[in-house]
Formats: sequence, C-alpha cells, structure tokens
Amino acid sequence: MTPFTSYARTAVVCEAGALGRLGELARALPSAHALLVADEGMVRAGFVERAVKSLAHAGVRAACWHGFGENPCSEAAEAGRAFAAPLGVDAVIGLGGGSSIDAAKAVNFLLTNGGAMRDYWGYGKAHRPLLPMIAIPTTTGTGSEAQSYAVISDSLTRRKMACGDPSAAARIALLDPELAASQPRTVLAASAYDAVAHAVETLVSTRANAMSACFTREAWRLLDGHFERALNGGGVEVAGRMQVASYLAGAAIEHSMLGAAHACANPLTQRYGSTHGHALAMLLPHVVRWNTPSVNGLYAELHPELALRLEELRDAAGLPARLSAAGAAIDDLPELSERAAEQWTGTFNPRKFDAAAALELYLCAY
Repeated sequence: MTPFTSYARTAVVCEAGALGRLGELARALPSAHALLVADEGMVRAGFVERAVKSLAHAGVRAACWHGFGENPCSEAAEAGRAFAAPLGVDAVIGLGGGSSIDAAKAVNFLLTNGGAMRDYWGYGKAHRPLLPMIAIPTTTGTGSEAQSYAVISDSLTRRKMACGDPSAAARIALLDPELAASQPRTVLAASAYDAVAHAVETLVSTRANAMSACFTREAWRLLDGHFERALNGGGVEVAGRMQVASYLAGAAIEHSMLGAAHACANPLTQRYGSTHGHALAMLLPHVVRWNTPSVNGLYAELHPELALRLEELRDAAGLPARLSAAGAAIDDLPELSERAAEQWTGTFNPRKFDAAAALELYLCAY
C-alpha cells in the first residue's frame, strides 16, 4: 500500500446562501479586520458588496483588493502585500475563481513572511504561519479552496510556480451553490473540465493512495453525472454538486498529485495565454490513451472508454479539440516540449514523462 499522511486543515461549510454566514465565520476565526481579495467580476456581480455587508454585520471590517488578473503573477502579489501591509489585517478572504483564491494565498505569503514569491516556490518554505484564511469559490474547477498551494506566474519568466505551505490551507472553505450557479456558461465549461482533469490525473498519479482515491472517485462520480446538466442550466442543486466535486478533486490533488496533462498545459498558458481548462481539454484524452498501458486498468474504474468520455465532455462544453485551432504553431512544439518536461507535475505521471513524451502528446493533440 502506498504510504500517506492526511490532515484535516480545512472546515467545509456547504449550503445555499452560505455567503450570508461569512461574517459569523470570520468573527469565529477570530478576525476583526479582514483583507478581502476578489476580482473585478465579483464586484460587478454584487458578491463583494454582499460579503462586506455580512462581515460588517458581525463587526468585522473589510479591506477590499482587486489588483490581479486571470493568472495572478508575482508582481500583483507584491502589489497586494503593499496594499495590505499598513492595514493591520488579521485574516484573509479569497472570493471568486481559482485566481482570486490563489492571489489571496500569495498576498498572505508575502504579508506574513516577506521576501518574494519565488522564495516560496516548492513546499514548506514559510518561516512563520500565514494568517487564517476563508476561501469562497464561485467557479467549479480549480479546487484551490481544498489545497495548501497557490499557483502564481513569475512576472519575469511567466513560468507558473506552485508555492505551498501547510498554513496556506484555508481554515474554512465556504461552498455556496448559489454563487456557483451564477457562472457564465463559458466559465463553467472551462473550470469544470479542469476539475475533470484533476479527478483523472490524481487517480493514476504515482503518489495516489487510499485516501486520495476516495476523493478522486467521488469527484468523478459527481462530475460524470452532472457535467452536461450543469452546462444546460441545471440550477442551484446541480451547481452545488459540481461545487462539491471541484472541492473533492482539489482535495485529491492535496493527497496525491497531477501528471502529464497539466505538465503539457502550463506551457500553453505561458506561451499563448491559453485558458487552463481549454489547454487541458485539448490534451487530456490523448494523455489517457498514452498512459493506458501503464495504469493497470485503473482508468476503467472511472469509465470503460475514458478517453472517449473525456472527448464527449469536451465537445459538450464547446472546448477546443486541437492545438492548431488554438493558435499553436507546429514549429513551437519542440520548445514547448522542453518546457513541459520541466514541470513538476510531470514527475508524478504513471508513465515516464520527458521532452520526447511531451512532443508525442503535443503532436497527437495538434
């Protein structure tokens, strides 16, 4: 049996309308002055205003920061630290998609430990505990609310850095299906496919174990049964099931790890600005076929024809199927392959993954 260690670092509050409990939960941390990190879309949707009102009702002041983009970078994290440092905040709240939650974690690293984001690339490099954090996901994909990592792009190299620490895990993950049900269909499609990729890759990772498999299998069951229903406007109930699936797939990453699909996807975002879920949609079915001889039939536990099912989900979501249609040039593939081989996630793939393997996968997807 594969050895593992499991920690229950995050309390999960899952109920429709749970955003209204934010103030109560923050006060219990305890917090009197919280940094609320949310993207501009959350402001326009009215979610920031609702969060601030709930906090105020509980006697918690809120300082709101929105200065980051879709793929938060180290420069933005430093700007967030500069904003928050004079305020004396005692907690951090991330409200939005994975970018908001990762940005909140990044600011938390710098605010509590100083230095630069590159100093925390890897795991366990924080010398002091981070401030307690509440993560409120509004999308159903990254599962960042279940993880002790933040994925931040280096502003100079654009390379994604996974920066983790046990104290970076959220104290509370607040899952409100009403927020998830508000996602635009295009956002839902990309984020949900990300969750699908998490379930598929954590199942066969070389770090997979009995605990991660529990999260993986239930995440897949929910995703497989509700993906198309969510795309077709399934309402709050279906959105809630997708939200739980995303959380569980994120917890599976925390207990296991990812693989070649994520290793190949990251350079596409770095080079072309590809949406992460779109990159995974182009690659994941090919990775499954390529890995199949090395996984001892594990993929069949999810679906007897898993690669075909993944293509069905991709097509139902209207996601791109080919790298060529996404703007990738065939002459770029060797360089992309070298970058993919440098990705940490590739080292946990069940089949040996290197630049030659990455090139083979890119050509299959081209």
